[in-house]
Amino acid sequence: MSSNDVCEIKSIRTDIVDDIAHKMKDDDIIQKTCNLFKILGDANRVKIILALQYGELCVCELSLLLDMSQSSISHQLRHLRNSNIVKFRKENKQIFYSLIDEEILNILEEGEEYANQS
Repeated sequence: MSSNDVCEIKSIRTDIVDDIAHKMKDDDIIQKTCNLFKILGDANRVKIILALQYGELCVCELSLLLDMSQSSISHQLRHLRNSNIVKFRKENKQIFYSLIDEEILNILEEGEEYANQS
């Protein structure tokens, strides 16, 4: 850290610091937000989410659609299930996946808009 990055005079405006401290989110919420961004930080998981916006799909359909192995798809779906982004239902010997809440699509759209600003 260069000397230009540090205050030369230690003068803390406690009223401002206290006000902001009360407005900050608690650590649990921040950690949950970070975990969501970790999940969305994988391109294959984002592709799966984007594919599921059009309806439920089974692993073999996702595999064909995304040109990935079924084991890779299953691995990514496990992460998405554990993060409460996708759900599944069994029908005979097939398992179909779908989005729990389409709000995740809004988050991805906002991220895309932000990324395209640069």
